[in-house]
Amino acid sequence: MPSQPQALRSDYPYLQLITTRWHDNDIYGHVNNVTYYGFFDSAVNTYLIEQGGLDIHEGDVVGFVVSSACDYYASLAFPDRIEVGLRVATLGNSSVQYELAVFKHGVEEACAAGRFVHVFVDRQSNRPVAIPPYLRDALVRLQA
Repeated sequence: MPSQPQALRSDYPYLQLITTRWHDNDIYGHVNNVTYYGFFDSAVNTYLIEQGGLDIHEGDVVGFVVSSACDYYASLAFPDRIEVGLRVATLGNSSVQYELAVFKHGVEEACAAGRFVHVFVDRQSNRPVAIPPYLRDALVRLQA
């Protein structure tokens, strides 16, 4: 188990409710480690779409994940309801580092904590661009 302190629900300004699915469980009877990255993607992109106005289908800017990691503290299993906490650790010109944590619904300590970096790029050229003001404003609200 990781030696760093376990994340707490109160450390995150945004929580996204997610329901685990039957196929999230692996042969050992718990949510498989790779599924947590899907939870992270869902929480971040839901926030960016709903709070930042990101147009994932036709917008000029898209976010590419360029780095990710996750530490695990306790198991989850279907049919657990979970909440993914989201905050921004570092906000650059074209990139943002998110910190995320997965909580069983109503539990203060995280089952897992992770981080990933988005680089925002022009959809056509795939080259980094400055984070548009409408997204930057939403990300600033999540700064730790």
